Amino acid sequence: MCLPYFIRALNIRSSLLIAKVALLTALLTACGISEKTTTTSTGVPIAPVEASRLLSQATFGPTAEEINRLSQMGIDAWFSEQFNKPQKLHFVYMNAAQNTLAAGQSLSEDQFFESFWQQAVNGDDQLRQRVAFALSEIFVISYQNSTLAYNPRGVANYYDTLAAYSFRNFRDLLEAVTLHPMMGNYLNALGNQKTVGTLEPNQNYAREVMQLFTIGLRQLNQDGTDTTVPATATYTSDDIRGLAKVFTGWSWAGPDRSSTRFFGGNPDENRDWLPMQNYPAYNETLPKTFLGVTIPANTSGEASLKIALDTLFNHPNVGPFIGRELIQRLVTSNPSPAYVGRVAAAFANNGQGVRGDMKAVIVAVLLDPEARTVPTSDTAGKLREPVIRLANWMRAFHAYSSSGRFQMGTTDDPLWGLAQTPMRSPSVFNFFRPEYVPPNTSIALANKLSPEMQITDEMSVTGYLNFMLNAIPNGTGISNDIKADYTAELALAGTPGSLVDSINLLLMQNQMSATLRSQILTAINSNPDNTPLNRVYLAIYLTMASPEYIVQK
Repeated sequence: MCLPYFIRALNIRSSLLIAKVALLTALLTACGISEKTTTTSTGVPIAPVEASRLLSQATFGPTAEEINRLSQMGIDAWFSEQFNKPQKLHFVYMNAAQNTLAAGQSLSEDQFFESFWQQAVNGDDQLRQRVAFALSEIFVISYQNSTLAYNPRGVANYYDTLAAYSFRNFRDLLEAVTLHPMMGNYLNALGNQKTVGTLEPNQNYAREVMQLFTIGLRQLNQDGTDTTVPATATYTSDDIRGLAKVFTGWSWAGPDRSSTRFFGGNPDENRDWLPMQNYPAYNETLPKTFLGVTIPANTSGEASLKIALDTLFNHPNVGPFIGRELIQRLVTSNPSPAYVGRVAAAFANNGQGVRGDMKAVIVAVLLDPEARTVPTSDTAGKLREPVIRLANWMRAFHAYSSSGRFQMGTTDDPLWGLAQTPMRSPSVFNFFRPEYVPPNTSIALANKLSPEMQITDEMSVTGYLNFMLNAIPNGTGISNDIKADYTAELALAGTPGSLVDSINLLLMQNQMSATLRSQILTAINSNPDNTPLNRVYLAIYLTMASPEYIVQK
């Protein structure tokens, strides 16, 4: 794993570096579940380490200031504040950026990345930011689709839509996603036509809205376990065909419903973000039968859609299916059935008889005893995906942009990038599948899941190390536009133990083992180029390279 390169770059003893690289190999078998549960008081001030741990799950990463603030105000007050923070729109940023471009230039995904990182790093609505990113990995669209790449403003608005509905009702979120023209483009619902002769409606969105966005492939108990062994399928090919008829007649928004507009001609200037409208001439007139429901012939497109989305929303699978995916994105890869059941119960009833209240679901996910208890099992937690690791570093060390724009291009490359870029999933199945099991590993032997391991291999591990090796001292982004401010860390560099302890709280929530702490201190003290700044670089790098950091617990 390019060991000589690391040795030259870090100027530390090869034996120490070999130990660090050996630690990295452990991440290939790390990640899993905790079964130990206790409760945490939510209405009183909490310890800084508890604050740091909650922030590691509920935000793009702790900062010293936010740890202190949350520890003083308490969890209840923090959630209340976060739920009431105003949303800052990527769409507004894209429109403003358009006005600064030279004649002949067009917006691209790069402007979205600028806005994404600005908000991820500096946004004070961190809970919304983090939940929106989680939802973007469930309700997937991607700039890797060529049509969407030419509609960067529309994709930015789609992300805004996920953020806006993060704190509303899941039924409304589902409808907003379904009618967004970027989703319509991505999964072929836009321009989908009724049955004509032997030609049937496109089935893509009908299949994925069930498989990925609502009910999943198998009938579930409310605790997320299969209702039968072997599992019972939630839907059939006939259900897909019947539901596909609902998603016909939908196309671009505009002042009329002409055939020209349906097929993309005479475009409205805002069609990239306005919800799709139904064109009766192309809507299916035949009966639509799916999931035990039949919509009568000649039912309007709008009425058909309402029946279909209500049917999906009220399916008993939605609570455990979506609940478990949110747990996996925020807390742990392998939640216990009891944990899933508690979140599903919050989805079914927020305590006031309301189904699908996203605020209630988020609180249930993040304040569950399994979420708030530090696990002790070696197979507990989840892998921090690469985008989250980078965001952790930026926030912990007060990253700033020399240009003011946070210019960050794609980071897809697994060897010199992160093997991941926001909103650039290779398919509708996200960067990694929620039920991925890395083959031939102890995880597989333990019958556990580790979704993020699907983009974790020797190449991407090396790529992450290379990326952070450059970013920590030099910055990152286009022309190293994004740099960290290590003022606070430099003040502690004279006492390496205090430096490492500060980094431990910020990045690892005080979960650093005594062994790792000793190894980092030995590396710092034996480094021949032992300047205060190099101590800071080395302490951060070796922390972020360790599997103890990479596995969030």
